[in-house]
Amino acid sequence: MRWFFLILFAIAVMLAVGIGPRGDKFTKPPLYLFPDMDWQYKLKYQKPSDFFADGQGARRPVAGTVPLGYEAPLDGEDFPKGDAYFRTGLFGDFYGDGLPEAVEIDEALLARGAERYQIYCTACHGTSGNGQGVVSKYWQIPPTANLLDPRVAALPDGQIFWTISHGKGLMGPYNGAIPIEDRWAITAYLRVLQNAAGASQ
Repeated sequence: MRWFFLILFAIAVMLAVGIGPRGDKFTKPPLYLFPDMDWQYKLKYQKPSDFFADGQGARRPVAGTVPLGYEAPLDGEDFPKGDAYFRTGLFGDFYGDGLPEAVEIDEALLARGAERYQIYCTACHGTSGNGQGVVSKYWQIPPTANLLDPRVAALPDGQIFWTISHGKGLMGPYNGAIPIEDRWAITAYLRVLQNAAGASQ
């Protein structure tokens, strides 16, 4: 019987220590039994660091790093510039309309666009582009964009391409996952969906 009361007393003390001071403010740091990810061995951008000789946490890119969307220069040549509209969807500060000259509109392009759209876009925007993909069944707020909406159909092609590249709202950028040519193919296929739904005038 004595052991029962000793164990009961120990449990009561632990509960009092654990629950009693909840909400109180302390001047000393807390005792962390499970620090989890509160302290991580990492460098933060724009912060000093004693780890490197120059005292800076920010580092320069590794020699030979190639910017995303470019091909490595050959035999000392400069990076290929190409058509600015083809790479950005912009003419200066304005969205361009129509596909770039480098993109040839044919059945192969639309087939490629349909395939890439199926892979990257249908989960959210649905097979027809009406915004009723699988995600909409589980996540209603905010609603996924209806690509067949006349307001979306009225957007210039360059803006559609730019949105695929850089994202918008909760949609993340796809410029790191989808090559430039495939982004234009998706843009062309989206116009087919909009025309089929009567969204485009």
